[in-house]
Amino acid sequence: MAERLADVTERIQAIQQLGSVVNAMTGMAATRAHQARDQLAAVDSYAATIAAAILQASMLGRMEATTTWQKERMGLLVFCAEQGFAGAFSEKVLDGAGGDLRKSDVFLIGTKGKAVAAERDLTPVWSAVMPSHSHSIPKLANDTLNALFAKINAGKMDRVDAVFPIWTSGTVAISRRQLYPVKLDYHLKPAGPGPLSNLPFPDLLASLSADYFFSQICNVALHAFAAENEARMAAMSAAQNQIENELALNKALERRVRQEAITAEIIELASGEHASRKNRAASKDG
Repeated sequence: MAERLADVTERIQAIQQLGSVVNAMTGMAATRAHQARDQLAAVDSYAATIAAAILQASMLGRMEATTTWQKERMGLLVFCAEQGFAGAFSEKVLDGAGGDLRKSDVFLIGTKGKAVAAERDLTPVWSAVMPSHSHSIPKLANDTLNALFAKINAGKMDRVDAVFPIWTSGTVAISRRQLYPVKLDYHLKPAGPGPLSNLPFPDLLASLSADYFFSQICNVALHAFAAENEARMAAMSAAQNQIENELALNKALERRVRQEAITAEIIELASGEHASRKNRAASKDG
């Protein structure tokens, strides 16, 4: 017998335990992705409120619709995977950033992504951990904003783009969005009377723009957070299918080994009975 029944049974138990872990990971990923999608609506509402305030503030002074920038002073805020079991998630994000990765200051979010970047000899100027819960995204956005403004205020960076994943049609799509300078539709007309303000227009605009910048970091971070968990759900679904196939094969093997064991035992008993009869017959003849 090529397989021992105890070994097959032990293997089945190990596969079932692995299936339980995969189910738990799938459930956690689903919950986190759902929470992130729900919070996106609140962040977008906040961003719209700030955008409206900026347009209202435009009645107090002149706003520049365009800002010149130089490509060699570009910053990229890149959102990769924080954990494993999400397929080639980080690789897709880094590939989506293209050649700008080598020409820009890279601010990278995600521990797993940082490891993948290191394999490509890419060292970010700043990095951070993606929180395990989406409720902590505002804290991450605030830390990221401070890191970005440190470079901007030092005159070392003119523009910041975000490269981040979005889960769409069952797969990861890589998106890119300009975060700084803040882009609004300057052709919109502010509604209502001009606002009252105790701040000079440049200071007011800078403060509101920083708030809008913050809201956009929250937005792309939530998209990335949801996408990573959706990718993990897809990977876990594939793993679950493999586990079910392995479990079915090993249960079939268990039945066959058990039947072989029963058959071998019957043959052994029959052989013993036959030998016993021969011995009794020989005794009688003697």
